[in-house]
Amino acid sequence: MRMYDLIVKKRNGEALTKEEIYWFIEKYTAGEIPDYQVSALMMAIYFRGMDNRETLDLTMAMTYSGDVMDLSEINAVKVDKHSTGGVGDKTSLMLAPLVSSCGVCMAKMSGRGLGHTGGTIDKLEAIPGFNTQIETEVFKELLEKNGIALMGQTLRLAPADKKLYALRDVTGTVENMSLIASSIMSKKLAAGADIIVLDVKTGSGAFMKEYKDSLELATIMRWLGNNAGRKVAAVISDMNQPLGSAVGNALEVKEAIETLKGGGSEQLRELCITLGSLILTLAGKAANEDEAKKLLDEAIESGRAFEKFKDFVRAQGGDVRAVEDTSLLPLAPIIEPVASPVSGYVSLLKCDEVGMCSLVLGGGRAKKEDDIDLSVGLMIEKKISDRVEKGEPLAYIHAADKERLEEARERLLAAYGFSDVQPEKPVLIKEILN
Repeated sequence: MRMYDLIVKKRNGEALTKEEIYWFIEKYTAGEIPDYQVSALMMAIYFRGMDNRETLDLTMAMTYSGDVMDLSEINAVKVDKHSTGGVGDKTSLMLAPLVSSCGVCMAKMSGRGLGHTGGTIDKLEAIPGFNTQIETEVFKELLEKNGIALMGQTLRLAPADKKLYALRDVTGTVENMSLIASSIMSKKLAAGADIIVLDVKTGSGAFMKEYKDSLELATIMRWLGNNAGRKVAAVISDMNQPLGSAVGNALEVKEAIETLKGGGSEQLRELCITLGSLILTLAGKAANEDEAKKLLDEAIESGRAFEKFKDFVRAQGGDVRAVEDTSLLPLAPIIEPVASPVSGYVSLLKCDEVGMCSLVLGGGRAKKEDDIDLSVGLMIEKKISDRVEKGEPLAYIHAADKERLEEARERLLAAYGFSDVQPEKPVLIKEILN
């Protein structure tokens, strides 16, 4: 085969064969095909698209381009969850111990944050001593012992995706449904879980801004997982404003803990109960959604879910004292309110701009190699549909220095819109695909 022929074939709108897709993934991963030829193929795919069969073949080729985790020796149903990313999205911190406390094995593979979206790995590292850089065998041992473990994505899992994504990122070929779906699902399939639950965000703070695009992506990813022999369900959730109140690593850990204990954020609890009920029903731990929700509510109210979180933190080297007393988590030296300039109702809260405020404060990365400040961020006090009086706090900014504080304050005020008429409160759960 010649890469030139594949480029011309796709440029002309023809479908690539399974053999051609596997060949180019194998050769590119091995460094035998130059970036400029793969860039040309990605651009041809971007404009000409791929059919379902091609997308599945690409997904499986990338899945098997490196190690595929074998969790079959663990005698339990293994579950992984993926979020397409958002602002204040601390769902995994609560969901993983919650469903694990109900008898499901939560084998979570997570990444770090980039841009205005946060990463689960960064959030957990706000807990002193917590170690996410564990080897596969340790990961399996923790799953066997505790029914819950989390590790960072390794270079050995789906290496073709890592190479392809880096190339797509600099050649304007990211926004293609087949390429996005295969990128996400190849990593999830290589991680070895039996059940995959997807939280696909939609709105201003999400990768997919439009609902129809989020629905299309969720549908494709679910189809890919099912055809790869996995049970897959998806939720489309709102990201037109931050999830909960906390935005920033340590602040989000604190909110997740409070919610896990029965207080905290109603939004976060609703999303976790929705995702958790899908997991429990697919895993055979509940006969239906209502039964699953009762089990999850009981796990929270009894304190069992919070105890599971403490076991999880302890097992991965974290200081449980910081979980029991969240004042021991990293704390920013400056905490100041942002006063509302008017009285009225919040009609707009540009979610991506709230995320950028956290980035400005040092709580996120503009580049992968950037260091982050785990203590900084925002606590949002007023969200869409809330009444606010002039001078009342819209949010509290947690900052390391005055200069960054003022820049974040300016951006945050610009992110808000106000109205004399109360708008409808946004619906969090837009769609469930199961």
